[in-house]
Amino acid sequence: MRKIYVIGIGAGDPDHLTLQAAKAIGRTDVFFLLDKGEEKESMIELRRRLMKAYGRPSRRVVTGTDPARDRTPADYEGTVADWRSRRSEVVEALISEHLLADETGSFLVWGDPSLYDSTIAILDEILARGQTLFEYEVVPGISSVSALAAKHRTGLNRVGQPFEVTTGRRLAEGWPAGVDDVVVMLDARQAFAAYPEAYVCWGAYIGTPDEILMSGVVAEVGDEILRVRAEARERHGWIMDTYLLRRG
Repeated sequence: MRKIYVIGIGAGDPDHLTLQAAKAIGRTDVFFLLDKGEEKESMIELRRRLMKAYGRPSRRVVTGTDPARDRTPADYEGTVADWRSRRSEVVEALISEHLLADETGSFLVWGDPSLYDSTIAILDEILARGQTLFEYEVVPGISSVSALAAKHRTGLNRVGQPFEVTTGRRLAEGWPAGVDDVVVMLDARQAFAAYPEAYVCWGAYIGTPDEILMSGVVAEVGDEILRVRAEARERHGWIMDTYLLRRG
């Protein structure tokens, strides 16, 4: 039976890699990469560094093209489901063609595979079709959420209180009920600006040499975050940022 590892590699710092992840990389025969275009080449480069540092000399690397998708769809859930289905077809073809019987393949996932990543769902979709068989194991990684809290030297929750992890799209619809502390990911619309009284701990490219950190009351630092964020996105061609929004 072919085996696949889904390996969380951390938020961007090579030192985020856990011993468990390093050992899984060392057992891998074939690494699968999805090309997202030149603008995200730096994300691929970290994966190459980790493969070189911990992988077998005989390792193979195969690359597929990540399907494009509409980033501002009218039907968000339907668009994402369609994109995942098309992505699963690309991934299935790579596994079928390049992973031999009794070999081990790996996907190196940015951050942690359990948090806003599609790899697990895609592998489950492939298995559900019943045409390509394998077993898989998930190796957790340091997420941008935990790295953000560490960089800002803060906890995610206050004493005895819950917190929620959500997206910028959902925050734009309103502050989540029942919590005063909200971690926000995938925020292309900078929804924090609607809460000037809240305190924000913001970070972009966390763990990389391009890391940017800012914090303060939104009314005082919000405009500067927007300016810095726009400049960084223009400079790099992409941005990954996360923030903790806190009120009360």
